[in-house]
Amino acid sequence: MILFFELLIGHAIADFVLQSDTMARAKLRHGEFAATQGPNFPPWYYWLSAHALVHGGAVFLLTGSAALGLTEVLLHGCIDFAKTERWIGFHTDQALHVLCKIAYCFVIYYGYVG
Repeated sequence: MILFFELLIGHAIADFVLQSDTMARAKLRHGEFAATQGPNFPPWYYWLSAHALVHGGAVFLLTGSAALGLTEVLLHGCIDFAKTERWIGFHTDQALHVLCKIAYCFVIYYGYVG
């Protein structure tokens, strides 16, 4: 339970505190924000990848598992991409992120990852 609580805190910090307004707007593939920033502004996939890496870093720091950190990078990136494409809504996005954290606790508890 402690690890789950820590992972939820890490998620809240990474998703709401460390994600700047620029990052939130620039990671949208179909958003207009990036187009207004000039030709040298990084493309959307840089921003989405950076955001996913912050989440993966939080999972790695809390679990000590590079495998789970990388898994978080991939899953968080895919879930957020689905949200930015409007395939899923905000609540589904957040529920999927929490389910990932539950899965990581299960994996660690049952010893599937060191």
